[in-house]
Amino acid sequence: MEKLKELVTYIAKSLVDNPDKVEVREVTGEQTAVLELRVAPEDLGKIIGKQGKTAKAIRTILGAAAAKARKRAVLEILE
Repeated sequence: MEKLKELVTYIAKSLVDNPDKVEVREVTGEQTAVLELRVAPEDLGKIIGKQGKTAKAIRTILGAAAAKARKRAVLEILE
């Protein structure tokens, strides 16, 4: 699951103006890992994107990477 965390961190840092304020925390359950993404308030719109398209794209990439590892991962974007 560490690779999934690194993947989300890399994508988020590439999108925002303040990459040093990107935090990804992993909460692991039995079947599912929840990745909590926190960015600077002014970068929140860049992560979510217009009509949530950027967030959906990140979730799609995360889902594909998790499926390859035979895991299930969920991305939560926190304010």
